[in-house]
Amino acid sequence: MSFQTAVLGVTGIYLAVTVVISFAVRRSSKDAEGFTTGGKTFPAILIGLLMASEFIGTSASMGTAQGAYEYGISAAWNLVALGIGFVLFSFFLAHKYKSLGQNTISGVLKHGYGERVRLATSIIMIVALGTVAVAVFAGGSAVFTSLLDVDRTTATVVTAGLAVLYVAVGGMRSVVYTNVVHALVMLTGIVLAAVLPLRRVGGLAELRAQLPDQFFDVTGVGLGQIVAWMIAGAGATFATQYIIQAIASVGDEKKAKWSSVYSSLMLIPYGICAAIAGMCARVLFPEIDSLQALPELVVNMHALTAGIVISGLVAALLGTISAITLAISTLLLKDFYRPFLNRDEDPRKDVVFIRVATVVVGIVPMILALYASDVLAVTFLGKALRSALAVLVLLMFYAPRFGSRNGALVSIVGALIATVGWFLAGNPFGVDNAYVAIAVPLVVMTVAEIGSRMRRGGDSVADGPRSEASFGGGGGSVEAERESSAPRATS
Repeated sequence: MSFQTAVLGVTGIYLAVTVVISFAVRRSSKDAEGFTTGGKTFPAILIGLLMASEFIGTSASMGTAQGAYEYGISAAWNLVALGIGFVLFSFFLAHKYKSLGQNTISGVLKHGYGERVRLATSIIMIVALGTVAVAVFAGGSAVFTSLLDVDRTTATVVTAGLAVLYVAVGGMRSVVYTNVVHALVMLTGIVLAAVLPLRRVGGLAELRAQLPDQFFDVTGVGLGQIVAWMIAGAGATFATQYIIQAIASVGDEKKAKWSSVYSSLMLIPYGICAAIAGMCARVLFPEIDSLQALPELVVNMHALTAGIVISGLVAALLGTISAITLAISTLLLKDFYRPFLNRDEDPRKDVVFIRVATVVVGIVPMILALYASDVLAVTFLGKALRSALAVLVLLMFYAPRFGSRNGALVSIVGALIATVGWFLAGNPFGVDNAYVAIAVPLVVMTVAEIGSRMRRGGDSVADGPRSEASFGGGGGSVEAERESSAPRATS
């Protein structure tokens, strides 16, 4: 049996298992609500594994290994920052999201800033998640290009087809259960991708001897980059549609907190293993393109272990793409299709739309992925865009009277334009686009607050943290507090 046949056999068995799971739980996706929520509550550990696997796409796996091939162990911060972000999320936001009872980020911010902000939030989230999908497809196609010796276009189309197929069948419940399988396979695969090449190199001591000292500097990529990763990582966890969708599926606020902790326990070791794999590739294959660091390790393994590692990378791809397609489709359904095209909320129309949307949402990023090369940078842009929303979420929960509704709207539109523009310009002056993403809403909301205070003639309004009761369903909403407080500025 050839290497390729054996690897494809192992990967095929794994894919068959996920498809069987999708069809087995299909009964929960017969209507749009069941498709987007799963139709039940889930244990915290399942949701924790779900959220972690949603973030570890092929772009994160391939991108971290690519970064480690170029800079060393410090590339692990790309995923370690996400783990830290989940710890912070568990303390500051998980319980608040759960208490609101919303399962979309646009619904959360509408609660505080009104209808126009809901639509703007939905648009920026769709752009952000679509950007991540592009990077995931690009990373996945790189794996299949090396493994199957096919051109990039064919590999990208195959990757997209596999990812979209089972999501359209099973919906949220399918994503929860299959992503538990994905998480276990991903962890097994990345550990093998780090341990086996490390043994081939001769162990950690030999790896250190064959690489420059800066490869073992935990700040090797630069403190500015690490801080930017931390900002983007926190932003991505604080304000991402599929995280809110997942949190809505646990039983209570305590479980919401614990699910976030479980996510961090998976993300941190995964990032370290991916970085070690990239460093081993630098020693073993010093002349290759850095994007091929992980694929090159795989094609030089034993067929069985290579099949497990490839299955882990496929799991990473499916886990992220399933979350992204479901998240974007849910936003399109609730924020655009129902309000404008299905106002009577005909359930038959809803379910047809949500299934078609999952397919379309998979195809568009696939086309754009053909032109993406630096998957880590593209992934990071998607995280940075969500950081702008994270600023507004934190203000809404902890300083609900700060700024204005119009300020929130301008913040979202301005952050989208400025962050993408800064990225396309190559991050001028060495300032990462993540800093731009958080600076825009902070500046705009501060200006709106100053203008509001000037219009009130200096009559200050207390901006202390909002009471827990206000967000627990029994104490009124942010909207109610805004209506009852002193008039807000409208510009």
